[in-house]
Amino acid sequence: MRLEDKTVVITGGGSGIGRETARRCAESGATVVVADIDLSAAEETVAELRDGGATTDAYELDVRDPDGVRSVVDATAEEYGLDVMVNNAGIAHDYADMEEVPLDVRDRVVDINVNGVWNGCRAAIPHLKAQESGAIVNTASLAGLIGSPGSSAYSLSKGAVVNFTRTIAAELGPHGVRANAVCPGIVETPLVTGDREESEWEQLRDRMAENYPLGRLGRPEDVANAIRFLGSEEAAWITGHTLTVDGGFSCA
Repeated sequence: MRLEDKTVVITGGGSGIGRETARRCAESGATVVVADIDLSAAEETVAELRDGGATTDAYELDVRDPDGVRSVVDATAEEYGLDVMVNNAGIAHDYADMEEVPLDVRDRVVDINVNGVWNGCRAAIPHLKAQESGAIVNTASLAGLIGSPGSSAYSLSKGAVVNFTRTIAAELGPHGVRANAVCPGIVETPLVTGDREESEWEQLRDRMAENYPLGRLGRPEDVANAIRFLGSEEAAWITGHTLTVDGGFSCA
């Protein structure tokens, strides 16, 4: 199994891509630590994993809190070791032209999407360096690579994650540690569907899917499989890479 005897920490693991990544990593033999600002959601993920026989723990975590992130990562490393840090927690914002985005919204998006990734990496790196092995996978977005009108603060944050990942990959390579990012297109998760009625979402989904050569939006497992791969030894010579998982949107 590709992650047997490995320990994976996943932020934002209570739903969507994070929950599916937890499932996939557990299926591949990993011990999985699920951290989420919504503790009940993290516990739901963990209950499912335990039913499947996985070793797993849940933590309530606001990734904006560097001390809180460090506490979760240190506790995990002490109990199980640490092999893969998945910085997945993130938020979006309502579509609006850049000059109409409230500054408090911009600051919150950047705080969670950028500082949250920074805090996760800063907490994990000392452990990974000490053992001279391991991997970091950061969830960015296609919006961090191409223009995304109406999503200026989100694009700002995810573009930062992409280049930050390249930088730490260069720093960590001599220590035997890899760092990569995934850039999903639109994926059907609670972050995207929001509180829309099912019929409204189905119509919107079908319209958006027309822009994708593969004819559909992404599913959480599409991205989770990419994260699992980048965290595994199958990607042992891949670092500083941005893996686009977008159903062909960026080539159309």
